[in-house]
Amino acid sequence: MKRRELLRAGAVASAGFALAGRIPAVAARVAESAAAPGLSTADRAIVAAIAPVMLAGALPAEAQRRQAAVQQVVAGVSQLVAGLPPHLRKEVGELFVLLDLAPARRFLAGVSQPWPEASPEEINAFLERWRDHPVPLLRSAYLALHDMIIGAWYALPESWPAIGYPGAPKLR
Repeated sequence: MKRRELLRAGAVASAGFALAGRIPAVAARVAESAAAPGLSTADRAIVAAIAPVMLAGALPAEAQRRQAAVQQVVAGVSQLVAGLPPHLRKEVGELFVLLDLAPARRFLAGVSQPWPEASPEEINAFLERWRDHPVPLLRSAYLALHDMIIGAWYALPESWPAIGYPGAPKLR
């Protein structure tokens, strides 16, 4: 990435976060996300779109089982977010609000369609950009999404056989 592009990306990210905090509806949604346990409906749609791309190759191949596994991951992420301390729930809420805002989704994530309509290629490109982004805030956001989704998947007993984990030992 060229210096000019880096500066532009940083400026857009800073402006996006500053603007998001000033728009009453956005500020209210962030406050609601921090106060409510788990993910909102919009947050769940984002996770449901990102999870199959991030877990490519790990999810069941059969469509119905794959969809059920994605919904279990979404529920797991929601449960994880519900268990976070309020200040972390607020930060996660801000991330999801930012990803849900159409201008931020387009300019920061590079995803032109609403999350449920975005192609796997577009989502994968977004994930790769944020994973290796020169702006630390976007790399941290990627890592948060990664850790929540991967953690929710590998917490499910259905995922264990593929990695050779026999499960917790049985106590007598």
